Amino acid sequence: MKVVGFFMRPESPKLLEDIRDAAQYIIDRTTGTTLDVFCQNRDLRQVVERNFEIIGEAVRRLSHHDPDTAQRVTDFQQIIAFRNILIHAYDVIDPARVWRNIDGSLPRLKREVEQLLREANQD
Repeated sequence: MKVVGFFMRPESPKLLEDIRDAAQYIIDRTTGTTLDVFCQNRDLRQVVERNFEIIGEAVRRLSHHDPDTAQRVTDFQQIIAFRNILIHAYDVIDPARVWRNIDGSLPRLKREVEQLLREANQD
């Protein structure tokens, strides 16, 4: 569904692509994996956390450069807050919380971003 009168800033599609690509990477790396495997595999946790950091930073930049587009991303402020936890509170990260974001909000985020990219390509 295209939003009537919606204008996306020129830098927004690149940020949205970064979000989509990082989300897809996380999905690809964790498909077929369990929480137990995730908790025991430090390399996997670190690449997933890094890609969540990328997502959060791209959403943060989007919220500064194009707040109207950022507001169309569900829970965009929580995504930024999660990025801040990953970066600034790295020593208390709960792998189960990271896993819940993979299973819970990540697929929806990817769908929303893909929709925004389709709208940007229609303009």
